[in-house]
Amino acid sequence: MSESDSATSPLSKKVKIPDSIRELEPVRSIRCPVKLIYDFVPSPPVQEYLRSYSKKRILGHRSPIDGAVFVPPRGVDPRHGVQIDEVVELPDRGHVGNFCVTHLPIPGRDDLDTPYVSAWIHLDGANVGFLGLVAGCENDEVHIGMRVQAVWKKEEELGNTAENILFWKPTGEPSLPPDEAGNRAWGHDK
Repeated sequence: MSESDSATSPLSKKVKIPDSIRELEPVRSIRCPVKLIYDFVPSPPVQEYLRSYSKKRILGHRSPIDGAVFVPPRGVDPRHGVQIDEVVELPDRGHVGNFCVTHLPIPGRDDLDTPYVSAWIHLDGANVGFLGLVAGCENDEVHIGMRVQAVWKKEEELGNTAENILFWKPTGEPSLPPDEAGNRAWGHDK
């Protein structure tokens, strides 16, 4: 912006404050609560995925292009934009691909003591991971490649939700080498 432009810019003009409020403290911010209510209807593949959790099953989709398995299923291979029709049932076991120890509480999750571990869980037979909590061990024991298994809610508490898995606990099996864990495992035969 040139000097002549800045002289005519509305931002460069001084604001004249009325004498009646000149001595008051200026407003620097306001708090304006906002509430947004919306309905979400999952796609048919996601509905089937969520219903499967009530039976302690985890579903994925196998790509017709290269056989990659995506969980949760979306009905399409996001890399190639092709429809996926093949449903795959996956085990409730896998490994930690990446993780984070969090020391801040989550609003609304009073049941979750800090610090806690959230991790990308890569199920056996799947090519991508999804987020889950890791518990059942000390936080400093969690590591990339650690084998884990789902801990499910009691049968009478199961619903059509991924929240049926309370957390993922270590299995005690040998860990995957870090260079074969998580997204680095893409392309490795499992």
